[in-house]
Parts: sequence; C-alpha cells; structure tokens
Amino acid sequence: MVASQDEEVSEAPRAAGPGPVPRWEHFEHMADIGVRGVGTSPAQAFEQAALAMVAVITSPAKVRPVESVTVSCRAADPELLLVDWLNTLVYEMASRGMLFSRFDVRVEDGRLDATVRGESTDRRRHDPAVEVKGATLTELSVHRDAEGHWVAQCVVDV
Repeated sequence: MVASQDEEVSEAPRAAGPGPVPRWEHFEHMADIGVRGVGTSPAQAFEQAALAMVAVITSPAKVRPVESVTVSCRAADPELLLVDWLNTLVYEMASRGMLFSRFDVRVEDGRLDATVRGESTDRRRHDPAVEVKGATLTELSVHRDAEGHWVAQCVVDV
C-alpha cells in the first residue's frame, strides 16, 4: 500500500508528476518505507520529503509547530544532501524527544539551512507507529520530473 497526504491509502504507487505540488508520498520497498517529496524547487521537495518521513511515524497534522530548531547540512551533491538532511532530522527528533511538522528549508551550493518546528513527543496524542532509524542510499534520487517538478526520494530504515 502507498500512503500520501492526498489520499490515506492507494492501491499502487503513483508517479511523481500529476497531482498537487508541493506534496509528499510513501512508496513500497520490501520491509522499509520509501519517502518522496515533490515541489517546485529542491528546497520544497526536501521539505516534503521530511514531511513524508514524519508521516511514517505519525500524522504530521497531530504535531503542533510550537518549538523551533535550526539545522544545517553540507554535502557534495543533492542526493547525499537529502540523506544528510533526513538523518539530521532523525538525530534531532531522537535526541530532543521531539517530532517535527513544519520545515523552512534553504538549499544553495551544497548547503542546506533549515528551521524546523514541532513539539515534544506525546505518545498518547501522537500515537507513533514506528521509529525511523535513518535514511538510506536505496532508491536515492533528487531530480526534475517530466512536468518540471523537483522530486527528492529515498528509502528510510524502520
């Protein structure tokens, strides 16, 4: 099954293309879960990929954006920057005991700077489904699709 913000569950994976932009979605990958962000810029696609990753854990709509955290990453190419970005978020959520739901990302010259907003994890209200252990190089891609949208995706280990 494939989940996205547009529809709870879909029978088959959707191609990144037609549909609202920005958006996030999940795609099947054996025991792990693929996360995909689509946007009008690389930064917006990275924001949507982060939302897709949070949606593996809980509904982002349940997470109030009450506390801000600033993060930065650097990488040699956009694909490695995506993995570093998502792994930085995994680290920040684990070390701070937080979940995030809002992402303000800037990407330029191999550097990502972001302000992320969220709140302390409340197991009763957030009802976390799984723990994301990290982003992987599997299915890793940052590219423009046929419609000109930016797509950022990889598989996360759960």
